Amino acid sequence: MQTAALWQMNAYLHADMYGIAFLEDDRQQMQLQVTWASAKPGAEDWLLSLESDTHAFYGHLGKARDFSRRAVESDRSNNEMQTAALWQMNAALREAEFGYPERTRRDTDVALAMASPRDVRILAALALARIGDTTRAQGIAEELARRFPVNTVLNYYWLPTIRASNEIHRGKPAEALRILEPSAPYELGYPEPQFENGGQLYPVYVRSEAYLLLRQGQQAVTELQKILQHRGIVQNSPLHALAQLGLARAYALSGDTAKARTAYQDFLTLWKDADPDIPILKQAKAEYAKLQ
Repeated sequence: MQTAALWQMNAYLHADMYGIAFLEDDRQQMQLQVTWASAKPGAEDWLLSLESDTHAFYGHLGKARDFSRRAVESDRSNNEMQTAALWQMNAALREAEFGYPERTRRDTDVALAMASPRDVRILAALALARIGDTTRAQGIAEELARRFPVNTVLNYYWLPTIRASNEIHRGKPAEALRILEPSAPYELGYPEPQFENGGQLYPVYVRSEAYLLLRQGQQAVTELQKILQHRGIVQNSPLHALAQLGLARAYALSGDTAKARTAYQDFLTLWKDADPDIPILKQAKAEYAKLQ
C-alpha cells in the first residue's frame, strides 16, 4: 500500500483521538495529533480543518480561517481538489452561521470552482440557504433531488434542512417545521458528507430557529438541549457553541429571565477571547445587555 494511502487510513484514528481530546479539554493531546499529521498527504488537511473548527468553537474566527486556508492548500498541493472543496465549504458554512453572507458566497463559489461533486453541492446549497440566497440554494437542491432520488441521507437529512432554511428566510417558520418532520429519525446520525469527526445535528439546529421565530421558547429549548447533550456527536462543531446562544434566546422568549441571563453568560464566557467584530457575538452582547 502506498504511503499516502496508509497515512489516510491512520488519519481516521488520529482524528478520533483529536475528537476525544477535545471532549476532555486536553489541548496538548490535540496538538500532538495536528503535529503528527504535518506534511502527511491525506491526513494533514483533515487535522488542520479539525483545528479550524476548534478555534471557531471559541470564536477565534481569524485563526479558524487561517487553518481552513491551510487545509485547502494542503489538498490543492496534492491535487486532491474534491477534498479541498469540502474543507472550503466547511469554512463557508462557518461564515454563514457567524453572520458573514458575502464571505459565505465567496467561499462557496471558490469551492464549486475547485470541484462540484454531490457532497460539495450539498454543502453549497446548505450554505446558500443559511444566508438567504434561496433561489440559488433551491436550484442546487432540486438538481440533487433529481439526480439522487433514492439517496436516504440526502432526501431525509440534507434536503429537508436546506429547504427548511429557505422557508425560514421566506418568513415561513411553520412550513420549515413541516419540512423537517421526515428528518427526525436521522437527525442524530453521522451523515455524509461528514464534518470532520461526526454529525452537526443541523436539522435540530434549524428546527430550533423555526421555533424561536414562532416565539415558542420551550420547544426551542427542547431542540437545543439535543445539541448540548450530545457532545459526542457534535464534538467541536461551532453549532455546539451557537446552541448555547440559542438556548439563551429561547429562555428569554419563555419569560425565564434568570435562566436566559445564565445561558447568555455561559456563551459569552465561552467566547470571552473571541474576535470582537463577529456579527453574531455583537448580537448576543446586545441581547444580554437588554436583560440587565
